[in-house]
Amino acid sequence: MATVSEVPEVSDIPGGVREKLPTPPALRRKRRRELATAAGFLSPWLIGFAVFFAYPLIATVYFSFMHYDGFNAPSFVGLRNFSYVLTQYPYFWQALRNTVWLVVVMVTLRTIFGMGIGMLITKIKSGAGFFRTAFYLPYLAPPVAATIGFAFLLNPGTGPVNHFLQELGLPQPGWFTSPTWAKPSLVMLGIWGIGDLMVIFMAALLDVPSEQYEAASLDGANAFQRWRYVTLPNISPIIMFAVVTGVINTLQYYTQAIVAGQVASGIISGSGQQFEPGYPQGSTWTLPQLVYNIGFQHFDYGAACVISILLFLIAMACTSLLMRRRSGLMVDD
Repeated sequence: MATVSEVPEVSDIPGGVREKLPTPPALRRKRRRELATAAGFLSPWLIGFAVFFAYPLIATVYFSFMHYDGFNAPSFVGLRNFSYVLTQYPYFWQALRNTVWLVVVMVTLRTIFGMGIGMLITKIKSGAGFFRTAFYLPYLAPPVAATIGFAFLLNPGTGPVNHFLQELGLPQPGWFTSPTWAKPSLVMLGIWGIGDLMVIFMAALLDVPSEQYEAASLDGANAFQRWRYVTLPNISPIIMFAVVTGVINTLQYYTQAIVAGQVASGIISGSGQQFEPGYPQGSTWTLPQLVYNIGFQHFDYGAACVISILLFLIAMACTSLLMRRRSGLMVDD
């Protein structure tokens, strides 16, 4: 009697046609048990994916075609929400420009500073632990507390930073109260909390083989050439990781911008008061703030879902472009 493992999958038929034999019941039961075991191990992830990603994404797409204010039943309006957001809503394009500006400037500077500080600390012979801790601690500060602290330090009237600049005879910017300086102030706040990228780059730099540096030195390479042809190729995957995650996180930039605007404006939300994000003069509008403003302050959930979808598509496009660029560089290398 043939065992399950000895049962052939196919049999030869005259004329070259191969016919698949029916699977034995014992083998089918075994495969079902293996499938059930795999599904059991995957169930926590599957449940989380369905509840926290798949359902919200499907619901967002559904409500983007509806007029829904949270009180009355949704009514189908077709592409009217898309038309309203793209052609009539006055803050969308301004928020998109601000978000793109923050992505380009903040991600670039955070990556450069994170790599530079990581390189400096790896070269320090003594006291590296102190500097590593000192640069990493700001990253642990809660975003709201860090933003409030920065807003008070950069207060144009009473902040110590402008007082120090005044003593030096230098101009005193308006920082978070100035439309020109509001976004650069947010970038400074982002660079202050550079500890996460510093640690990642330090680990990558310490992992570069020392033999490659020695070989480059024997070939007469100077410091810049060693960095360009030894360090940079070895840490390029970490640079790509920092850029991709930075772009995704900055596209979702919300807390620091809205808290800074609220503190700088002096308006604290409470009974009878409602703070409109974007202070000053819309210079800190970002796309996530639009979702909050139009959805939870003006109760237009359809338009808010449209902005969410556009933000998702922008993030997907940027990530795909960066990954394709990285693949091209790897092929060239």
